[in-house]
Amino acid sequence: MNAIILDGDSLTIADTVRIARQGAKVALADAARAEIIKVRNYIEENWLTENAPPTYGFNTGVGKLKDYAINQADNDRFQRNIVLSHCSGIGEPASEEIVRAMMAVRINAFCLGVSGLRIEVVDRLVEMLNRGVHPVVPIQGSVGASGDLAPLAHMVSVLIGYEEAEAYYQGERMPAPQALEKAGISPITFDLKAKDCLALINGNSLCAAMAVLNLHDAEMLMKTADAAGALSLEAIRGEQAAFDPRIHLVRKQPGQIATAENIRRIIEGSRRTTEAARAVRLEDDILHPKHTARVQDQYSFRCLPQVHGSCRDQLEHAKELITRELNAATDNPLVFWNELGALEFLSGGNFHCEPIAFAMDLLTIALVEIGNISERRLFSLCDTTLNYGLPPNLAGKPIGLNYGYGIISTAAASVASENKTLAFPAVADTIPTKSSQEDHVSMATWACRKTRQVVDNMPKILGVECLLAARAIFLTEEALGAYKLGTGSQALYDALRGAIPFQQEDSYMPKQTTPALEIVRSGAFLEAIENKIGALK
Repeated sequence: MNAIILDGDSLTIADTVRIARQGAKVALADAARAEIIKVRNYIEENWLTENAPPTYGFNTGVGKLKDYAINQADNDRFQRNIVLSHCSGIGEPASEEIVRAMMAVRINAFCLGVSGLRIEVVDRLVEMLNRGVHPVVPIQGSVGASGDLAPLAHMVSVLIGYEEAEAYYQGERMPAPQALEKAGISPITFDLKAKDCLALINGNSLCAAMAVLNLHDAEMLMKTADAAGALSLEAIRGEQAAFDPRIHLVRKQPGQIATAENIRRIIEGSRRTTEAARAVRLEDDILHPKHTARVQDQYSFRCLPQVHGSCRDQLEHAKELITRELNAATDNPLVFWNELGALEFLSGGNFHCEPIAFAMDLLTIALVEIGNISERRLFSLCDTTLNYGLPPNLAGKPIGLNYGYGIISTAAASVASENKTLAFPAVADTIPTKSSQEDHVSMATWACRKTRQVVDNMPKILGVECLLAARAIFLTEEALGAYKLGTGSQALYDALRGAIPFQQEDSYMPKQTTPALEIVRSGAFLEAIENKIGALK
């Protein structure tokens, strides 16, 4: 696998996922390396002297202590003290994939050449990432205001080889010096110089890392939701007219257009979603003794493109925000060349994680909505007033002696409702910290963490929808067997039937739900359809 070149401008979500999950290595672009060195040489020649003017983070305290001068003789000690005092994270460790993504994002930020740290520091962080030394970073403790100070300080404690810091190496948790030694990184202890520490810890990198992984997984889930919805449409012999491209083109919403196209492609060739199939009266149809044209289905089917599509549009907006953040300088202060060829430092607030908080809150709401409408579809499959003749609860014969799938549909409802409580925007909350120096915060790390909770919940809802849609088709194979599924729908049904042992008699439900949820969670459901008809939009 070729190394991913970091230049501060072209890091993508896909590249970051490769680094995080596939162990891709990174390297600095030559131009980025040269600029980091050039900037640092100027700083050391002009700013790191006893008579230099006060420069925040170079020769002053930080945060509320910015007015306290730091002597050059004490600067190394000052750097170490910042690391130790800021290692204030709490809670369970972040996953190694999050930590890898965080390290990559931090390195890429330095490639813009405006952070002012030494190239030796950047190279050491690159070496840690490439050799698989992953700091133990508590997942809680950042409010997403002055960047992710506490989490990044834990990263830096490993970088300097602090004896009480910990890291994972080859899956084993151990003291940082031991991990560095096993990885062949030397020297074990590493001193930071002026501005090194502030550049390392003052940035958005934990939030951005979590956001990247959330977005990657959410995109897969949204495509999976289209496939699940298409299979449910087949299960109820739904109307195809609602997916006619003419309807969606005049709405002009790109996500809606893409979703409708996905559904059309999946059910292409379907005879089950035709008027002839709908004219077959199923024996459990209590509402329709005589066939009349259905005309239109309930909103959870008919408005699937409008709802899924709107959620997709939020995903795309979030991807744009996060892609910009992946290639942003987010520490403080930043240094810039002026028209005279001298460096100036500017103190600002690029560390504030507001864009990430908004992106993740929007993504959370979008995923919650995908779960909401999926739950309505699977509910319909079990309800005889909505499912056009499918057995109540999708029970096998004899009905009554067999109960069916009412409780597993309730389980999906419970998860959908749980997701709703996670939809309140984290960015709407704020709490002053550090003597009100940080009087407004983004809570982006919480936004990212609760997005992950919803991401992890989604296969539980979509998996149940897939299970019930496949069950409905199974129960009507005799009555509707002459009406074939669409090409893509058949591939989905075959994938589910290969994993789920349906029978008429009630059976131990985990034997069905476990494979159904796993086929969604693992991506195998999406893979089955894309292998058959090509990539979904």
